[in-house]
Amino acid sequence: MEQANNRNALISLLISYAGCIAGLLGVNALTHYVIMKLPLATRMVSLIATYWLIALVPMIVMFVSKDRLLDYGFEKDKMGVQLAIGAVLGIAMSLILTLIPHLVGFGSYVDSGKRYEYLWKFIFEFVYCILAVGAVEEFVFRGFIYTKAKQIVQKDWFAVVISSVMFGLCHILSGNFVQMILTGLLGALFCLFRLKIKRCSTLSLIIAHGVYDALITVWASLLL
Repeated sequence: MEQANNRNALISLLISYAGCIAGLLGVNALTHYVIMKLPLATRMVSLIATYWLIALVPMIVMFVSKDRLLDYGFEKDKMGVQLAIGAVLGIAMSLILTLIPHLVGFGSYVDSGKRYEYLWKFIFEFVYCILAVGAVEEFVFRGFIYTKAKQIVQKDWFAVVISSVMFGLCHILSGNFVQMILTGLLGALFCLFRLKIKRCSTLSLIIAHGVYDALITVWASLLL
């Protein structure tokens, strides 16, 4: 029985990861060829909605497997605490991993390449980074893939390694080898937050991830 469960978890993980890659390719193509040609308001909504294509296959597998969000690190209790933990972690990560490198002359290594002048663009950056990037990537990698990897071997360290490697590999499509390594390490850091910090749920990681990503553009726009 246990061997069958392990096999099912492995199959679910592989199918879902393949779906993530296909979804990412679809997002890139739609963004380049369709979404960027839409009117501004439609484009903004479409950017958020389209990013969820990356999570489509994992969500289908979740429903077929009759899993619950609670199985993927989400929690019902003390939502305010979970949100606060995420916000604090996101800001702390930004100060250490983004602001300090900018101040000591290494800003180009932590720069998203985006520059904004208007407040509404910064607001949208936070909305997009939390509801699209943070929500999708944390659900998929620290939620679904982490859980399935742990079901295979029953070890947290294995789940951390597998989810982080897969997270890094996904980002080579939009970056380079160095970015892939750094993103994988960032994924491992998110896993450690979940394991070591009480009440740090997948929701907390969504907020932390989104705030951290959004602040990259804020610091770059203000300091460069």
